[in-house]
Amino acid sequence: MTLPTLLDIEASGFGRGSYPIEVGLARADGSTCAFLIQPLAEWTHWDPKAELLHGISRARLQREGHPVRQVAQWLNDELGELKICYSDSWGYDNTWLSLLFHHAGMLPAFRLEALRILLSEGQQALWSRTKEAIIREQGIHRHRAGEDARLLQLTYLRTRELAAGA
Repeated sequence: MTLPTLLDIEASGFGRGSYPIEVGLARADGSTCAFLIQPLAEWTHWDPKAELLHGISRARLQREGHPVRQVAQWLNDELGELKICYSDSWGYDNTWLSLLFHHAGMLPAFRLEALRILLSEGQQALWSRTKEAIIREQGIHRHRAGEDARLLQLTYLRTRELAAGA
């Protein structure tokens, strides 16, 4: 079975003025990758509560982040042939993805869809409990984009197996 490619974005906060700070993918083969994003000068919003969740400081983004255009190009290179990837927080992730591509002066070569369109009713019913079990079993570090994308992928796979066996 081919796994869906999942995308997750960590951000400077939520709501007005927030921007993407890390984007991660879980590929169809189960491998993951993530890039920190160097904030643009006009991206000034910073929510200390968000930093407590993801553990990424603005100073670290300045030092280790990749330029916006480079991250957008990487995403197009990774996802252009697939044409589609999925997110569990489509509303937020799509907004931040649009902001990233807008400031890169590029168009995405792929489409972001809500993960829920892939889930059966059985999978949806099992989702939260299964996700928490996987976090405990695998010691997954939450709120880092690559790890969260892989967690979603593992949860998708296990709920599919559980729902099929029910």
